[in-house]
Amino acid sequence: MTEPMKGFLAALDLTDTGARTSEDIFTGPSQWMPHGRVFGGQVLAQSLVAAMRTVPDDRHVHSMHGYFLRPGDVAQPITFSVDRIHDGRSFSTRRTQAYQNGLPILSMIASFQDDDDGLEHHLEMPGDLPDPEWLPSAAETLHHIDHSVARYWASERPFDIRHVPSPIYLNVEGAHTARQAVWMKTLGPLPDDPDLHRAALAYASDYSIMEPVMRRHGVAWSSRGLKVASLDHAMWWHRFGRVDEWVLFVQDSPSAQGGRGLATGSIYTRQGLLLATVAQEGMVRVPSVQERGHSGSDSQ
Repeated sequence: MTEPMKGFLAALDLTDTGARTSEDIFTGPSQWMPHGRVFGGQVLAQSLVAAMRTVPDDRHVHSMHGYFLRPGDVAQPITFSVDRIHDGRSFSTRRTQAYQNGLPILSMIASFQDDDDGLEHHLEMPGDLPDPEWLPSAAETLHHIDHSVARYWASERPFDIRHVPSPIYLNVEGAHTARQAVWMKTLGPLPDDPDLHRAALAYASDYSIMEPVMRRHGVAWSSRGLKVASLDHAMWWHRFGRVDEWVLFVQDSPSAQGGRGLATGSIYTRQGLLLATVAQEGMVRVPSVQERGHSGSDSQ
């Protein structure tokens, strides 16, 4: 097993401290990041795992809404408190707060449901995209760059991520559109625990969701002075799928304004089954735009 996979699985293996107030208490480690701030997808997935530990085994997460409140420190562990808000005949609701230094860094509410029959349909997956095997990995794109962030993207993440039409790590090639797709899967096999796969999907959904905002304006991750931070994150799980197999994340940005951008996405299995829908608003600040005093096009 690769070191990134070991760190990933260790981060999601929360410790039940045995402490109890009116809430359930868990702790988990922070994974190293080159900029020193906890990866948002990590704390999302950990908060979800904490909530999962408090619901019956036959109830699975179907929706989650989280707010990022403060940047987390990778040098410190995280404490998770779970409030068992409601348990009904079919649904359970949990609120998880993630803390460092006694202050919340993320607040999340998740809903769980037992298996049920009902109406069935889903949005079809785009059929004109290349297979992941035809696309370069981050390691192939960035292997020649000696920089801590480039090394992290290339070989220290637990996911293999491949962009359609191309990544925006260093520059934005082609048309500046508010749409892209990303193939992704873990670098190695995961255990057969379905809830672990659901949490892993939440983890990976935070990697690239803001990129359609950036692509629309020709802004690469390497842009000098760029500041991007997740503000909130919502996710709906529709069907189960393995995350150690390729999934396709089709992403769009309907709007950007006021230093914020909104992005939405649909995650499909390789066979075209819709697994999940994601939405996130994030802070996106580009110095050249801020200096001009507007966040639209160059002409007024």
